Amino acid sequence: MAVNLSKIPTLSKLGDIRGQRVLLRADFNVPQDDAGNITSDLRIQASMPTIRWLLDKGAKLIMMSHLGRPKGKGPEPEFSLKPVAKRLSELMGFDVKLMPDCVGEQVRGASNQLAAGRAMLLENLRFHAEEQKGDEAFGRQLAQLGEFYVNDAFGTCHRGDASMTWPAKLLRSCAGELVRAEVEAMARVLENPARPLIAVVGGAKVKDKLPLLNNMLSRVNEVCIGGGMAYTFLKARGHKIGKSLLDEGSLKLAEQVLLKARELDVVIHLPTDHVCATSLDDEQAHRVMGAIPDDQAAFDIGDQTARTFSAAIGRAKTLLFNGPVGVFEKERFSNGTRAIVNAIAEATLQGAYSVVGGGDSAAAVEAFNMADKMSHVSTGGGASLTLLEGGAMPGLEALVR
Repeated sequence: MAVNLSKIPTLSKLGDIRGQRVLLRADFNVPQDDAGNITSDLRIQASMPTIRWLLDKGAKLIMMSHLGRPKGKGPEPEFSLKPVAKRLSELMGFDVKLMPDCVGEQVRGASNQLAAGRAMLLENLRFHAEEQKGDEAFGRQLAQLGEFYVNDAFGTCHRGDASMTWPAKLLRSCAGELVRAEVEAMARVLENPARPLIAVVGGAKVKDKLPLLNNMLSRVNEVCIGGGMAYTFLKARGHKIGKSLLDEGSLKLAEQVLLKARELDVVIHLPTDHVCATSLDDEQAHRVMGAIPDDQAAFDIGDQTARTFSAAIGRAKTLLFNGPVGVFEKERFSNGTRAIVNAIAEATLQGAYSVVGGGDSAAAVEAFNMADKMSHVSTGGGASLTLLEGGAMPGLEALVR
């Protein structure tokens, strides 16, 4: 593990914050329509428990976030946090003032004058190129706005941005409720899982999931591999995969994963039947057992594979779901992923602990209205993947004391 998750302090370790300035790094990078209206406020809602906790304790709350991908050369109206300030005001029941910038004398003055139990929002951090460069001078300017620092932006914890690292090093700091929940869920998979631990790994690209598989092989008992990436593994085992997705450059690495699994006595389940078509748009989808014809490609696992994967899931005491096992966005290729999600929900009901690793997996669980049937659905796609890979997590490492 790159970071010792048990050493990350939580809100209860902050001490007395009444009348003190608390700098909160949140992830308010919300989707918007062309008119600038927020189309989903889930990320704002996700940080509300932390926000309410801090305000209830009488903090002067200074909130900061990025939004979108501005050029870093000053304000760009389409990336302003103005809609976020409006939504926060509605949720909090008082006016949350948006600052014209995130650093400078005016902002520092406003932070000092803020009343206890009230909050303000800094303008988009990424209007300054120094934010994503992890610039120390910029980070120190941000740190001047608070006596305490709380990181509740799990989705950005795998980045060494200035706001994610410098205030944490310079101020008394801790993780917010959202980050605490994410860290505790990942620790239950990575550090001391109830066994058997079963991972279901899918998605299109093998190379995106190889670091995850390599890190998890020494921890898991069984792995079910589906999605487009499964066909590189099947090819590595000598199977005919027709026109199915193949990552030629990762074939040797796939062979090494299969060899390592055998050495560690980890059972790897690969698809034995498939839902195939001549292309993604071909509506004549049909089931193929074993070898896939040369003019066909697989876009989902077949019923037999779904039963095998579901049986493995049923044996689990701890479950990790990272990546759909088919192109679930298209109804004709959605049955495999639906079966997996249902099996995980059932296992969770029977007492297993299930973690859904963000990104496409979270989207799949939400598409089938099963998010509330999982123990934990991660809010950070790239961040949760990096953590599960054992990769660097600068935002978390900066909190460790």
